[in-house]
Formats: sequence, structure tokens, C-alpha cells
Amino acid sequence: MILDTNGLSALADGDPDVAPLLQQATEIVLPVIALGEYRYGIRQSRHRARYERWLNEVLTTCRVLPVDEGTAAVYADIRGELKRAGRPIPGNDVWIAALARQHAMPLLSRDQHFDLVAGVKRISW
Repeated sequence: MILDTNGLSALADGDPDVAPLLQQATEIVLPVIALGEYRYGIRQSRHRARYERWLNEVLTTCRVLPVDEGTAAVYADIRGELKRAGRPIPGNDVWIAALARQHAMPLLSRDQHFDLVAGVKRISW
């Protein structure tokens, strides 16, 4: 299962509805894009040290998924599909959706705009 930034945040904040979903996953994957967004967010937090310690722990238990040439091709496809449909989504989320589609993995997110992306299964809580 791929975590969107809000899924990672919910996990960090101990949202009780997220843990059962993650327990069902065979693998927890963190897109490098979501990692960057999360790191940016914790740098703005007054609890920065606590969140950084937590993140360092989490990174030992999940795989960080990088962007590669295949991802770039899927990104271009998705962005074109959304443009033709007149339904663009935020740029970073197109990259996250591209990784989910490329690796055929479900995406844990509360962002409903991922439902506009064909081939991406969103799981919400």
C-alpha cells in the first residue's frame, strides 16, 4: 500500500482508523514525493523534533519509492488524461498517482481527487 501525505500524517498522529488498514497491507510504501511533503510540513511544526524522530523510525519499516523513467511516462499519461477530462489535480498528487498506477498498488489517502485517476485504487478511512 502506498501512503499519501495525509495517510502518513494520520499514522503519525495515531489515527485509530489507519492502523487496521495498514495491517492488511503486504507492504507499506512511501513515495519520495510524499516524504518530501511530509518533511516540509514537520519543518513548520512546533513539534519538529518529535515528528522527525517518529519519521526516522517509520523509514526503517517501509520502502521509499523513487521516481524513475517509467514513472515519468505514467505521469505524462495521467496528466494528459486529466487535462482532456478537464479535471486536473495538484501536481505532486499526479506523481503519487503515477507511482500507484505504475506499481499497481492501492493508495491510502483522503484526497478524493485520486478517484479521477483511472487505474488507481484509493483507500480512505
